Amino acid sequence: MQRNGQVLVFDADDTLWENNVLFERVIHDYLDWLRHPTLDRTQLRAVLDDVQRANAVTHGYGSRMLLRSFGDCVEKLHGRPATGQEVAEIEELAAVLADYRVELIADVAETLAVLGGRHALLMLTKGNQEEQRRKIDGSGLAHHFRAIDIVAEKDAATYRDFVAAHGLTPADSWMIGNSPKSDILPARAVGMNAVFIPNDHTWVLEHSELDPADEAVLHLRTFRELLDHF
Repeated sequence: MQRNGQVLVFDADDTLWENNVLFERVIHDYLDWLRHPTLDRTQLRAVLDDVQRANAVTHGYGSRMLLRSFGDCVEKLHGRPATGQEVAEIEELAAVLADYRVELIADVAETLAVLGGRHALLMLTKGNQEEQRRKIDGSGLAHHFRAIDIVAEKDAATYRDFVAAHGLTPADSWMIGNSPKSDILPARAVGMNAVFIPNDHTWVLEHSELDPADEAVLHLRTFRELLDHF
């Protein structure tokens, strides 16, 4: 079934291009570096996740927050701030994030080109303004979107503001993304429809349970499958 004349709103990271897989590689190296006399790798990751969860509230998302969290995690585990040498080693571990090269997910460019001829396309992404803009520019996808909004958080209040700012009718609008927490649930909370396209590398803090009985959430396996429905 194809739906004509809809407004399609796209998440960016891990929906249009790979993102968290690079962060996970850096975290893997950090946990190798971190080590601890009594905590194993799983326990260390849990501590880091807690630190990131707290830092995301006050410092937002992206590589700078991750770098800060690495230092804060050292302090939490050892009861002292990271030394100058430790800070330098952490920065070296995370240096690859500054040289980020956008890797589009399969079929994204081709699919957006077709969808743009059928529907109005918008982008709603969260994170550091400078980092997100760099990724958007590097993706070569910006011309497909009528509007691009970069926000600090994607919760129900954000979606309400987004709907109002762009004059959207929620029932005719679809939020498309990989994150239950940031893309699907808050969009549904304001009456939008949603398309969930899972990514194996979705950040653990973006996981949440979806209601399998919610018929306003379309579950797809690949980005290209959007063409079968829109």
